[in-house]
Amino acid sequence: MANEEDDPVIQEIDVYLAKSLAEKLYLFQYPVRPVSMTYDDIPHLSARIKPKQQKVELEMAIDTLNPNYCRSKGEQIALNVDGACADETSTYSSKLMDKQTFCSSQTTSNTSRYAAALYRQGELHLTPLHGILQLRPSFSYLDKADAKHREREAANEAGDSSQDEAEEDVKQITVRFSRPESEQARQRRVQSYEFLQKKHAEEPWVHLHYYGLRDSRSEHERQYLLCQGSSGVENTELVKSPSEYLMMLMPPSQEEEKDKPVAPSNVLSMAQLRTLPLADQIKILMKNVKVMPFANLMSLLGPSIDSVAVLRGIQKVAMLVQGNWVVKSDILYPKDSSSPHSGVPAEVLCRGRDFVMWKFTQSRWVVRKEVAAVTKLCAEDVKDFLEHMAVVRINKGWEFILPYDGEFIKKHPDVVQRQHMLWTGIQAKLEKVYNLVKETMPKKPDGQSGPVGLVSGDQRVQVAKRQAQQNHALLERELQRRKEQLRASSVLPAVRIKEEPVSEEGEEEEERGAEDEQPMDTSPGGGLHSRLANGLPAARAAGGDSFNGHPPSGSAGTPVARELRAFVEATFQRQFVLTLSELKRLFNLHLASLPPGHMLFSGISDRMLQDTVLAAGCKQILVPFPPQTAASPDEQKVFALWESGDMSDQHRQVLLEIFSKNYRVRRNMIQSRLTQECGEDLSKQEVDKVLKDCCVSYGGMWYLKGTVQS
Repeated sequence: MANEEDDPVIQEIDVYLAKSLAEKLYLFQYPVRPVSMTYDDIPHLSARIKPKQQKVELEMAIDTLNPNYCRSKGEQIALNVDGACADETSTYSSKLMDKQTFCSSQTTSNTSRYAAALYRQGELHLTPLHGILQLRPSFSYLDKADAKHREREAANEAGDSSQDEAEEDVKQITVRFSRPESEQARQRRVQSYEFLQKKHAEEPWVHLHYYGLRDSRSEHERQYLLCQGSSGVENTELVKSPSEYLMMLMPPSQEEEKDKPVAPSNVLSMAQLRTLPLADQIKILMKNVKVMPFANLMSLLGPSIDSVAVLRGIQKVAMLVQGNWVVKSDILYPKDSSSPHSGVPAEVLCRGRDFVMWKFTQSRWVVRKEVAAVTKLCAEDVKDFLEHMAVVRINKGWEFILPYDGEFIKKHPDVVQRQHMLWTGIQAKLEKVYNLVKETMPKKPDGQSGPVGLVSGDQRVQVAKRQAQQNHALLERELQRRKEQLRASSVLPAVRIKEEPVSEEGEEEEERGAEDEQPMDTSPGGGLHSRLANGLPAARAAGGDSFNGHPPSGSAGTPVARELRAFVEATFQRQFVLTLSELKRLFNLHLASLPPGHMLFSGISDRMLQDTVLAAGCKQILVPFPPQTAASPDEQKVFALWESGDMSDQHRQVLLEIFSKNYRVRRNMIQSRLTQECGEDLSKQEVDKVLKDCCVSYGGMWYLKGTVQS
C-alpha cells in the first residue's frame, strides 16, 4: 500500500484497436543511416515485392557527393560489375556505384504480440502488425562481377587456343534418354532445396510505388491507423474481465499443450477415449490392438453402445478373419507412408499384409518363407505382418493369435457373408498381382460351421448331403409351380407353347438345374464348365430355342430378379464386354457395398446370373480360345451388350462378330471389316471408341476385354 501511494496514477489513456490495416501493415527495419540525413532525405529509386514469400527489395540512392564517399572505389565497383561498355542492362548506368539494394528477411514468424501505436489527442490507437521484415544490404552485384570476370577469362583462353588450331575437331556426342520419373523420385525432387529455390525464383516481382512521409497519399493512408468507429464497436476485444485479461498477459505454455496425449495405448485413458465419436473410438482401438474379438470390443466401448452401430463401424476399419476382427492394412500404412525397414511404398506393404490376412482365412498356420517368396518383401516387413496377428510356434510356423470365434459366425451370418464377398474380391486381386497358380490355391470350405482347416472330408460330405436333402423338397415345389404356369399360359389365344418330352435325360437335366440353383461358387476355377451353352442348359440349347433377350420363366417378376437385372444392366452400360469371372467379381463387390440383410444375400446361382445377363439384351460371344490357354471356364465365357441405343451399336456388333471367329485380330483387319460392313469410311475417332469400349491392345494385337492371357 505504501508503494502505491508513492507511485500515484497521473493520467488514464483510452486505448483503441484499429483494424483497417490489420492484414496489410508491415514494419520495415532499415540499417543505420548517416547522422546528417533524415528519413526523407534518402531517395527511394524503386521497390518490389513477392507476395507469397513476403520478400521485399528496395533500391536506395547513395549520396555520391558526401565527403565520406570514396569515388574511386565506386568507379572500380561499377567497372567490375558492368565492364567498360555501358548499355541498358548495366547495373550502374552512371559508371559509378550510386545505389544500393536492400533485401528483406523475416525476423519472427509470430507477430501477434506486436502492434503499431499512434497517440493522438489523449487516445492510443493500436494496429496489429501483419509482418516484420528486416532490410539488409544485398551484395548480388559482387556475384555479377565474378561472373563477368569468369567470362573474360574464358574468352581469353578460347582466343589463345584458336590461334593454334585452324578449326575445332569433331567431337562425338552421346545421346541419353531419361527414364520415366517414379512417384518417389518426384516427391524427393519436389522437397529438395534446389527445387524450392527454383520455385521461389519463378515467382514474379510486383513493382511498388514509394510515397514519402509528407506525401498526400501517405497522410491519407496514415488516417487508417486511427480507430474509425466512434461508437466503440471495434473495441469490444479490449473489454475483458480481469481473469481473461490475465490469461492474455500470461497465456498457457505451448509445450504443455503439446504434451497432452492425442492417442491411446498407454497415453490416452479410456475416459478420454470415450469422449471421441464412436467411429474414432473403434479406429483407435483397432489400430493399436490389431486383432480383437467382437465381444472384447463391445466390452471396451461400454454397455450403452449399440452393437449394430459398432458392427457398421468395425467393417470400415477391419476385416473378419476366423471370426475375429483384424485391422485393415491401409489403416496401419497410410497412402504416403513407407516401410521403415526397406522403404517400399505403402501400397506394396498393404498388398503383402492383405496376402498374409487372406492366408489366415484359409488356415490356422502360415509359413514365413512362403509369404516372403510370394510377396518379394524383406524378412523384417513380413515379420511385422505376422507379429500383428500371429504367434510363432517352433518347428510349425506362425499360428493365428486368437481362437476361432464360432459364436460370432453363428450370430451374424449376414456380416460373415458380406466379409466373404470382400475376401473373394481381394483373392482375385492377389491372384493377378502375384501370379498365383490356381491349382495350388486352397479352396474355400463349403460352410462357416467351424474354423478353416479343422473340418474333415467326411464332415464336408455329410454337410453337403444334408443341404441336398433340405433343398430337394423346395426344388420339387418350384418345378411343380413352373409346370402349372406353363399349362396356364397354354390356354391364351395366338400363343403356341412348345412342349418337350420328359425323358430320363430331361429328369437328369432338371437335377443338374437344381444343383445349379445353389449359391454360386466364386472361387477361382469354379463354374458350370461345359454344362451351359450361351448361359443355358445344354438340353435347352440343343432344342434350337433362342433365349437371348428373354428372361427365364417364373423369375423375372420376383424382387430379387428385378434387383439383379438392375445391377446387370447398369454394369453392362459401363462396361460393354465382361467375362463371367469378372462379372461375378463385380457382383461380389456390389454385395459388399449393400447393407446387411439385403435381398441379394439370399443366394444367386451362376445359372440365374447368366440368364439375367441374356435377358438384359446381352449375348454370349463364343471366342475361340487357343487350345493351350490357361483361362478358366468362367474366364472363357464372354458376354457383350448387343444394343445400347447409341450410334456405335452397328460398329460394336461387327466387331463382336469378328471376335466370334478370331481370338486376336490386328487393327487393320478391324478397320477394313468395319468399312466393308458399314458401307462408309469411318473416322479414326469412331474406330478408337469402339475398340476402347470392347477391346484391349497387347503386343500389337487386339483382344476382347478379359480374354488376353499375358
